[in-house]
Amino acid sequence: LSNPLAGSRAKSSCGVENQNAYSSLLDTQKDLNEHNLVVEEVEKVLSNYCHNLYTPMVPSVIETETMLHLSTVLQGQADDPNINALKIAADLHPTPAVCGFPRQPAYAAIKEIENFDRGYFTGMVGWCDARGNGEWVVTIRCAEVSLRSMSIYAGAGIVHESSPQSELDETGAKMKTILRAAGIQVDELLTV
Repeated sequence: LSNPLAGSRAKSSCGVENQNAYSSLLDTQKDLNEHNLVVEEVEKVLSNYCHNLYTPMVPSVIETETMLHLSTVLQGQADDPNINALKIAADLHPTPAVCGFPRQPAYAAIKEIENFDRGYFTGMVGWCDARGNGEWVVTIRCAEVSLRSMSIYAGAGIVHESSPQSELDETGAKMKTILRAAGIQVDELLTV
């Protein structure tokens, strides 16, 4: 049904460093709190549409080419077999991983504090067939490309235990993913 990701580390080319980052994700209270907040909100929304909803008590770690993420796969059965996947996706969006929590006060704070338009920073991408079956994913990084420039957007989940430098490093690592997709190799962390 859903696989929320929250709590991230840059992946390392060094096996020992990568294993340390992997273990750190599963052991650091800050990352577990951030992840659990997102999972609990997703679970709350899905409980309006599903029965036999199963949420593992402990997250796992999934790897991408450049990142490690805490992951929890929620499973269940739809109460209404005719429910439209887009309806559920719209109720889930934006998750705390994108907007913050609670949703409305976080959204108001973002509008007040940020002095720029997030543009296409986040949203949903997916499909739905005529019967309402579909699959939707949260887009949480993006690039706006023009003839001579590229603006890159990525974010990190800020919780009470967050360290500004760690969050900045995480955001830089996520931006490297976009640069790699554009064929730009960056060997160091990005800094602001």
